[in-house]
Amino acid sequence: MGEQHVNDPLHGVSLEQIVNSLVAHYGWDELGNRIKIRCFTSDPSVKSSLKFLRKTSWARKKVENLYLAMETSVWKSSK
Repeated sequence: MGEQHVNDPLHGVSLEQIVNSLVAHYGWDELGNRIKIRCFTSDPSVKSSLKFLRKTSWARKKVENLYLAMETSVWKSSK
């Protein structure tokens, strides 16, 4: 079971942390441009986004993928 966590880059990162990181990095406008969902484009908030993303697996996957891409680019640029 421990090996599964090693291979999961999102292990230990909450959905709220992911959304907050993306908003801090991109802002709501750019986040809405990158992932076209209403919770990012129409009166966005972390609370409403979390509620939607927890119920909608395809949207959550897009958010997680964008977060991983952002983290990868941040780590590459800091080296």
